[in-house]
Amino acid sequence: MNRMRLLQAYHPIVLTLIVGHGLSRIASSMSLPFLALYLANTTDMSPMMIGVVAGAGPLAGTVGGFFGGALSDRFGRRTIMFTALVLWSFVFFGFSIANQPVLFLLLNLTNGLCRSWFEPVAQALMADLTEPEKRFRVFSMRYMAANIGVAVGPMLGAWLGVGNGSLPFLVTGSIYVLYGIILYSLFLSFGIRKIEGAKKASVTIASAWDVIRRDRVLRLFLLGAIVVGIAYCQMTVTLSQFVEGNFKQGVHLFAMLMSANALTVVTLQIPLSSWAEKYAPIKSIHVGNVLFAAGLIGFAISGSWVALVVSMIVFTMGEILNYPAGTLLMDKLAPEGLRGTYYGAQSLGNFGQFIGPMLGGFLLDAYGGTTLFLFMGCIVLSASYFYQAGQRRLETRPV
Repeated sequence: MNRMRLLQAYHPIVLTLIVGHGLSRIASSMSLPFLALYLANTTDMSPMMIGVVAGAGPLAGTVGGFFGGALSDRFGRRTIMFTALVLWSFVFFGFSIANQPVLFLLLNLTNGLCRSWFEPVAQALMADLTEPEKRFRVFSMRYMAANIGVAVGPMLGAWLGVGNGSLPFLVTGSIYVLYGIILYSLFLSFGIRKIEGAKKASVTIASAWDVIRRDRVLRLFLLGAIVVGIAYCQMTVTLSQFVEGNFKQGVHLFAMLMSANALTVVTLQIPLSSWAEKYAPIKSIHVGNVLFAAGLIGFAISGSWVALVVSMIVFTMGEILNYPAGTLLMDKLAPEGLRGTYYGAQSLGNFGQFIGPMLGGFLLDAYGGTTLFLFMGCIVLSASYFYQAGQRRLETRPV
């Protein structure tokens, strides 16, 4: 009965994208969280250079999401999504055979571009097909599916030996090919051309950029997201190197931490979201930033597996509160005709995940993990200043 209600409450394309998002996260989390370890074990790259390669994806995503979102408003969601999926599959096949730093750099740049094109456009399409009062639930379901995928993926990656071998990258590329075929078939079956409607010729890159350039609230929210991104990406880049260098069976411990992150989201998302819905999104963001900081400081002082897991749980509680609230703020800001553009603009916050790996790699190499994570714990707290400044402007904005 509950399953039937779910199928009737949401468009089949929306449900397909939710399930596909979870499956694609299983695939990508088998490999990408271990990319830094893979590079450390199979190349002679320094920690800082590894940080440059790891940050290349978010760098491409910084501007790629905006262009992809704006183009989807103009040319349709389907075209942008399938272009991204085709390129994405080739990226992971490329990771499996690359052996030069410049190749890894180019591949991760393309990876970031594909993610920044596909995910905002998929979110915009889900919003297009969902009534406004149901969108928060849809975004929560998508977030839940992603974290179920991330709970499974890292353990599969460790089992397949991603730290030393290329098999997980081949498997990931194959899954993206299959996802693209299934999604394309379903789009044809459900008439995605009719769903998209006529091309929105009035939307151009220049006009979309001009709207965002004049939106001060959006810029302040993006600055806050950049600061959060600098700190957040340490979980997937420098934490793996820190754990491997300071704990026995570091690869398996890191896989356990990634799974603990995802399982915490799956377990605590509903109760924490129920609490957060009683308050304005800005409060969730502030509390989330405090929990981020507490988790990072916990990484810095942990001396055992148990302490690291507890720190990851606290860190993840910050993620549960911060990121959905940020998406909700973006949905409230986005004009109806520029939803893809605004969701794409959200990826400009990925600039923090470009800066973060390089800065984190430098601090890890020069001063060690304790200093790195203490510093990042302080940094993430400053994000609340930008979010609060944006909130004040939003409250005084004419309706």
